[in-house]
Amino acid sequence: MEPVFGEGDASFRAAGGEAGIRRLVDAFYDEMTRRPEAVLIRAMHPADLRVARDKLARFLCGWLGGPPRYREAYGPIAIPAAHAHLRVDGAERDAWLACMRVAVDAQPYTVAFRRYLLEQLAIPAERVRVASVAAREGTDRER
Repeated sequence: MEPVFGEGDASFRAAGGEAGIRRLVDAFYDEMTRRPEAVLIRAMHPADLRVARDKLARFLCGWLGGPPRYREAYGPIAIPAAHAHLRVDGAERDAWLACMRVAVDAQPYTVAFRRYLLEQLAIPAERVRVASVAAREGTDRER
């Protein structure tokens, strides 16, 4: 019987726990560095991706129902607000999701978990885009 993703730690376990999530994050950032269409989102990150990799892995641990590693190391986070200062439009959101899709497909996940994970990741990706647009519109109104 397939676990119910999104309940308890089922998603965290399906992702391979912390080690599996770190492999996913490494594959994601490697893909972001390779893909020409991801050049804009890659430029939003520092040259050295160690902290970015750590933050994303820690965030995903808690987000997928595992231990709250991000909060333990960095404190609370609201993903859209934390990214609102960046220029994220549809192309950037889509490039981020494309990199994540390749990274997810490279993992030994079940088809059901891959589908679930990509559907769930699209939600905060869209929220980041909306927050970015809203922040820019607010800045435009202030001028």
